[in-house]
Amino acid sequence: MKHAASRELYAYWQELRGRRPAPARAEIEPAAIRGILSETFILALDRPGRYPFRLAGTRVCALFDRELKGTSFLELWDATSRRTMTDLLAILTDEWVGTVAGISAHNSEGEAIDLELLLLPLSATRPALQRSIGVLAPIKPAQGIGTPLGELTLGSRRHIGPAVEKRLLPRFLAPRSRRGLVVYDGGRS
Repeated sequence: MKHAASRELYAYWQELRGRRPAPARAEIEPAAIRGILSETFILALDRPGRYPFRLAGTRVCALFDRELKGTSFLELWDATSRRTMTDLLAILTDEWVGTVAGISAHNSEGEAIDLELLLLPLSATRPALQRSIGVLAPIKPAQGIGTPLGELTLGSRRHIGPAVEKRLLPRFLAPRSRRGLVVYDGGRS
């Protein structure tokens, strides 16, 4: 993660979740992340509703020069990225796997802006209440201020969270050495 806001939110999310797949929405305490609230947003994981913003920080709204609450998260993306983002949100919803991604966009003056996106799942008592918390912030702090961004284009991305760490664990076990031969535990049974 390149952006400090992404790292801070991820650390807070990890601390809250403990050994669970994700913390509950009710556990998120705005005062605990007050330094990054302006770059933070919450999405309703509502597929028919096209993943509307429930809350969006002031800097996130300033990137698009409008209030985002109630608008579709998917409408911010170009057509190709929208399909991929729909898949990433489905993975987040179904498998409790977060995503960190590089984003590119152009403002109304044609200037290229690089951003970072972080999406993390939040648990809920009912599927209709499922949410995601995230960060959307320019890599360079002064970028994107003053002129609204056009459509977002998804760049490099990777999945993050406990489900991913569990899947990767067997590949990274410590090797055992025997006289110049290295044996890795795992592999075929």
